[in-house]
Amino acid sequence: MPERIVPQAGQESVWDYPRPAILESTNKHIRIICNGIVIAKTQRAKRVLETSHPPCYYIPLADIQMEYLIETSRRTMCEWKGISQYYDIAIADRYIQNAAWRYTNPTPNFVDIQDSLSFYGSLMDACYVNDELITPQAGDFYGGWITSDIVGPFKGEAGTWGW
Repeated sequence: MPERIVPQAGQESVWDYPRPAILESTNKHIRIICNGIVIAKTQRAKRVLETSHPPCYYIPLADIQMEYLIETSRRTMCEWKGISQYYDIAIADRYIQNAAWRYTNPTPNFVDIQDSLSFYGSLMDACYVNDELITPQAGDFYGGWITSDIVGPFKGEAGTWGW
């Protein structure tokens, strides 16, 4: 495993995040653009923090243009949050499978994200945290968003499954 990057002033290390994961509120301005449309924007997001992972941001359904999202039959299990359901996005001629997910019946520690969705940044045109374009967490399993105030190394790259 690579050595932990020491955070500078104003930065967080994902290696200081807890395990099991926790949920916290944030008033950072979150904006998601897909096919040229702002499909989500909020300052009422929650973020999930877990050792070795950049945060996943969960946006309240009321702050998402839900007319573009289609619930799918895909489900996955998270040991901390419970069973998630996935959503495709359909905007004009663009169709993106499994672009977002939510926990409709989360575990007690994550009940505050029950009416929220998280999006894979890698599948969107752009995702912003306080007007900073995010870098999506590597891999097709994790959905974390990397910004300049978050340092790693991050799980998700090839060879990191055993961390």
